[in-house]
Amino acid sequence: MIGWQILVWIVAAYEPLKFHDWLLENMLVFAYSGFLILLYRYFAFSNLSYGLYTVFITLHLFGAHYTYAQTPIGFWIQDWLYLERNNYDRIVHFSYGLLIAYPFREALIRAAHIKRSWSYFVAVCGILAFSAFYEVLEGIVASIVSPELGAMWLGVQGDEWDAQKDTALAGMGAVIGMFLSWLMVRSGYPPVWDRD
Repeated sequence: MIGWQILVWIVAAYEPLKFHDWLLENMLVFAYSGFLILLYRYFAFSNLSYGLYTVFITLHLFGAHYTYAQTPIGFWIQDWLYLERNNYDRIVHFSYGLLIAYPFREALIRAAHIKRSWSYFVAVCGILAFSAFYEVLEGIVASIVSPELGAMWLGVQGDEWDAQKDTALAGMGAVIGMFLSWLMVRSGYPPVWDRD
């Protein structure tokens, strides 16, 4: 997974559409990936959690290469569904909730020792909180780095409710992810870390 992530990062780093935007978009990737590598010695997530993280980062790196508002996949979906805008950023925000809620729940159970019955709800709340925090942080960075181009860099594409919609989509993704996790536990095939 590390090899795949490095390969995708190298490909995405080659002639990105806007290098400055690409660098800003990847600062959190570098920080989070570095944190996971440093943490591995003390707390290793399950392979499924690392796999979900890898899928999410792949989606993010693709979006950062083209800028979220100009990804080819987003334009294909826009044309196919007759949408008014490129919705690739919305897909990635939904995927954040869907893919990262599971590792978040794993950390809550294994490290914070939260009750399993509460872990689903708290994981969804955590995803909503981190998503909203990211939107606020993104707005602050945009206003500092490029006040005149802030809205363009944020990729709001004329939608003043973009941040709220992105956060809501992450929340919906998290709800679906936690429902699937609950189904896995109920079916009698929970991961080792999720057994009583």
